Formats: sequence, structure tokens, C-alpha cells
Amino acid sequence: MLEKYLYKDKIEAGCDEAGRGCLAGPVCAAAVIMPVNYSNPHLNDSKKLSESRRYKLRTEIEHEALAYSVAFIDNIVIDKLNILRASIMAMHRAIENLKIKPEFILVDGNKFIPYRNIPYRCIVKGDSKYNSIAAASVLAKTYRDNLMDNLHSEFNKYGWNKNKGYPTQNHREAIAKYGVTKYHRSSFQLLNFQLELEFERT
Repeated sequence: MLEKYLYKDKIEAGCDEAGRGCLAGPVCAAAVIMPVNYSNPHLNDSKKLSESRRYKLRTEIEHEALAYSVAFIDNIVIDKLNILRASIMAMHRAIENLKIKPEFILVDGNKFIPYRNIPYRCIVKGDSKYNSIAAASVLAKTYRDNLMDNLHSEFNKYGWNKNKGYPTQNHREAIAKYGVTKYHRSSFQLLNFQLELEFERT
């Protein structure tokens, strides 16, 4: 069972992102304010949940949350800023769009840029420790997955409906065979060394 809050007397927003390690597509962040008494034994880091469980939890989170917001930063901005800054920018946008202003921010990970002087704490593996961060991880993951499914219909040779843009062997092989799309992150190493050698010989 996850912790319900860090400070019971403050309005806490949990923040997390999805897609940071992908080769294609945007990074997505979510900010969620859950009731202090909310509890669900199945809620956890989205990476530890089955797809069906994530979507069931997403429906519940959107119904139970006091406020939630999701934001995307596309691959063009990622290439300009770097992925860390783009991820934090997405978190800032998600916080900005909350209908309730948080008094404290819980951030998954170990790096953050202060947002409007609201106090915060970075928590490594926070998505497996606190309700609000876990809820944010579920929203960020499912919203990004949905977007990658939509992009797959535009570029169906890269398997984004399955790999969601992550650097799987099949994804890298598709890049070597078909080249890059407008959604690929040019600042990332899109091919590994072995595939680059094979690609050069073709």
C-alpha cells in the first residue's frame, strides 16, 4: 500500500512523466491531486502494472482526483532543450493547468526546477511510494500510449502501437530500413553501432 501523502495539511500534487527514454514521440507529464483518504491496493508505478490495470486505474483516478492535468512536449522541443529540461517543462505545464493550486509538489525522480516558488520534494522511485505520484505515472503513461497508437496509424512501419517509441530492436531496425520520421528525436542515438554498420553497407 502506498503512502497517501507526505504532508496531510497541505494540498499536494504528484508529478511524473512518461516517454523520457523513447526514440520517437513527445514526453508526457501528469500532475494529480488526490484526496488524502484515497486508497487503492492496485495503484503502483505504471511500469509495474498490466495495460488493462493501468486503464482501469486511469478511469478511477480521473473520477476520484480533486484535480489532474496532462501535458506533452514534442520531439522538436526535446531536441532543442534536452530531454531532462523538456520533461520538467511538461511537468510545469501540467501543474499550471491544474484547477486547484497545489501547496506542495511531489516529483518522481531526483531533478526538478522550482515552479512559482511552490515548495517541492524529489523522490526517487516516488511512483512506487506515494499515491499522487503513482496516479500521475498512470495518467502520463496511458495518455502517451494513446498518442503513440494514433501516430502508429500515420507511420505504421515502426511498431509504435507495440513499442510506443522505445528503443526496441525492431524499432531500431525499422529506422535503419526506412529512415526517420518527423516524430523521431534527432538528438538521440537512433541506431546502435551494429545497426549503423549494417545500414552503411546497404
